Amino acid sequence: MKHTSHFIVGAFILSAALPVLAQTDTPNIDQRQQNQQQRIEQGEQSGTLTGKEANHLERAQERVQGMEDKAKADGSVTAQERKRLQHAENVQNRHIYRQKRDRQHDLNNDGARDHLRRRQR
Repeated sequence: MKHTSHFIVGAFILSAALPVLAQTDTPNIDQRQQNQQQRIEQGEQSGTLTGKEANHLERAQERVQGMEDKAKADGSVTAQERKRLQHAENVQNRHIYRQKRDRQHDLNNDGARDHLRRRQR
C-alpha cells in the first residue's frame, strides 16, 4: 500500500513537470548550434577561417546561446522567441558560410593570415 501511494505521488509530480519541460525544450536549436560550432572548428582546423574570424564567429554563437538562455529563463519558449532564435541562427549560418569562403586563409595554422598567390595567365 505504501509503495502504491509513493508511486501515485511520483507519477503526479512527473506529469505536472512534463509540460514545463516540453515548453523549454529546444532540440532543433541546440542541434543547429552544435552543427554550427563544428563548422567553425572545422574551418579553423582546415585553415579556411583565420583565428580572428573563428573567434568572432564563436562570440556570435555565444550571443545566440545567451538569447536561448534568456528565452528559457521564464520557463517557456514562446513561438515568437523560437522565431527570433531561428532568425539569429540563420544570420549566424550566413556569417559562417561567408567567412569560410572569403579567400582569407590560415592554411599553416600559425595564426597569421596567408596570402595566396593568384595564378598567372
